[in-house]
Amino acid sequence: MQALLSFITLFFLATGCQSSGSTGQADNDSLVNIEVKDTLPIAPILRPYSTIEYEKKELITAAGGTKSVLFNSSGTKLYAMNLEGMSVYEFDQASRKLTREFKFTPTRGMGWDYNKSRPIASFQEKPVEACFSHDDKILWVSLHNADGIVPIWVNDFSKNNAVTTAEQKTKPVTVIYPGAAKKDSFRVPLIETGKTPKVISRTADSKYLLVSNWHSRNTSVLEMDENTMPYGKVISTIPTSAIPRGIAVDDKNKKSYIAIMGGASLNVVDNNTWKSESIMNVWSSPRHVVMDTSGHLFVSYNSLGTIACIDVATGKQLFSAKTHSQPRTIVLSKNHKFIFVTCYTSDYVDVYKINEDNFEKVASLPCGGHPVGADIYENDDKLEAWVCSYSSGSISIYTFKKK
Repeated sequence: MQALLSFITLFFLATGCQSSGSTGQADNDSLVNIEVKDTLPIAPILRPYSTIEYEKKELITAAGGTKSVLFNSSGTKLYAMNLEGMSVYEFDQASRKLTREFKFTPTRGMGWDYNKSRPIASFQEKPVEACFSHDDKILWVSLHNADGIVPIWVNDFSKNNAVTTAEQKTKPVTVIYPGAAKKDSFRVPLIETGKTPKVISRTADSKYLLVSNWHSRNTSVLEMDENTMPYGKVISTIPTSAIPRGIAVDDKNKKSYIAIMGGASLNVVDNNTWKSESIMNVWSSPRHVVMDTSGHLFVSYNSLGTIACIDVATGKQLFSAKTHSQPRTIVLSKNHKFIFVTCYTSDYVDVYKINEDNFEKVASLPCGGHPVGADIYENDDKLEAWVCSYSSGSISIYTFKKK
């Protein structure tokens, strides 16, 4: 009977997908491994839990400068965006093995030295963040120095058939299968959004995609169409007062929240008009922002070493907690009772339980190599936080027992 209920209970993907990502992360807690193409993921209800207990850490190798990670909706595959490696790695959750590498062909471009605040010679094809849409069929990847994003059909390669024209730029991709001689190659369209694209988020219905453009100081809104190349078209550009990064999409209230990391505010967007509606004043340097289903926003303040909970209805900051230095990505557990925080320069992952009026620290876990991106896998018995470290090109897997 329980199995039957699991199969007849359908849950849509969580709103948005920052590694972010990514607003809340895509749901990754399905116990049913659905491999049939174009089939909606089926996710059973997880057994309730109120406590997590740390058990162990595993370490696996990714590639140079791993910037973000993202699970598919079923939780069977994790995708790692390797900025310096100029690739996307696909890992099998159960075996921890690398199954495929989506390798970009490098072309020269201009990058940015964040320590010296100046442009530098680099390559265009450097993956930063990613987002799944259309039931995990399309993986959207932001390319740091290419002024845009690319859609990759991760299973149906016949849809990756872009042709370079005067109007349409493309990027060549080679798929490498570790341990096998087989390779696949194709071209994907480059959709130009703005200079230094970062976070990508989407509406729950996979109709619209939002991209924060760091150096353009704006956010692009794309209307998506899975049936027509290039599968997305920019329909609006939202100016921001300073550098934008994190994006949370509130489908219920038709609003989006853009973290202005270069300032001290969240840009509130009307999702009906895709224009700025108001400015929510917050503390300095909000980097990442995610949202639960009860109208609470959670923000990481990079320079302040702090996370906070905000009531979106009033804009009031309800409570906060100090973290290790430079909190970057934040990700919520599936029941929205726990929050995981990657702390970049201090080499820690901080874990908190979210109570009604405070953050209660659960663990502070060492994580070498400057942790930056994170996503979560869950089943009835355990929770796994997969955390990528930028300077070491590795992924730490922290396993917690549910109680």
